[in-house]
Parts: sequence; structure tokens; C-alpha cells
Amino acid sequence: MLKDKVKALLDDALAADDMLFLIDFSMSADNHIKVVLDGDEGVTVQDCMKISRAIEHNLDRDEYDFSLEVASAGAASPIVMPRQYTKNIGRKLMVRTEAETFEGNLTGTTDEGIVLEWKAREPKPIGKGKVTVQKKEEINFSDIKEAKVILKF
Repeated sequence: MLKDKVKALLDDALAADDMLFLIDFSMSADNHIKVVLDGDEGVTVQDCMKISRAIEHNLDRDEYDFSLEVASAGAASPIVMPRQYTKNIGRKLMVRTEAETFEGNLTGTTDEGIVLEWKAREPKPIGKGKVTVQKKEEINFSDIKEAKVILKF
């Protein structure tokens, strides 16, 4: 019952801000509520506070004993939703499929998947040495097993 009520409050709060979207919602047996958010333009502390208040201020502490954690998806967290790819266009990704792993710049998204581009060194067709070639791979969302942004320091 509490989980349904929290989910309804969460859905209402997210409906009020169409830039935010839900990545994960869980609730443990001891009523620890965990909400992980992402946004088309990132997630601020104020966004987390707004969602937290929308849930917490509408639950009675005398009726329910709970703890609430609202957080943003971390920079090193895997990309799990197609909507997250759009905000990461232009960034370097590591994408693992069943068959192989790609590292390249995310240059676009489609309704079905993503487009990665990168440069690779390959042997010259004639003679010795190598030549740099531009590679491009279109990967369907259904084929992606894991995708992460590669952070540069």
C-alpha cells in the first residue's frame, strides 16, 4: 500500500516537470525508499529536493515509518534509458553488445538506436604502414547490453 502511494506521488511530481524522468524506484522491506532521477539537462540539488518534498510532505510519519533517498544518476552510472542517450550526444561512450565492444563519440540517436563514430588505424590496402579511417556504427537499443559515458580527467 505504501509503495503504491509513494509511486503515485512520485509520478505526480515528475509529471509537473517534464525535463526530469525516473531511472529507478525501489522500496525495501523496512520502507527505505530510493528514487534515482535523470534529466534532459541534468539534475540539480533543487530538483532532488523538490521531488523529495513532494513525496515526504504527503506521507504521514505517524502512519508510516520510512526513510527517503532521492538522487541523480551518477556520471559513471550506466545509461539505461533511450532518453538518456539524447542528452549525451557529443560525448564519448563505451557500448557493449553481445558480440563486441565499441568506444566512440555519440553523434546521434534514432527511434531504434544510436550512432557512434570514431577513428581507427588500419593497415594500408597496398604497401606497408597504417592509415587513419573514420568508422561509424549504428547500434539498436535492443542490442546494447551496457553503455557508459567515458569521463576525461
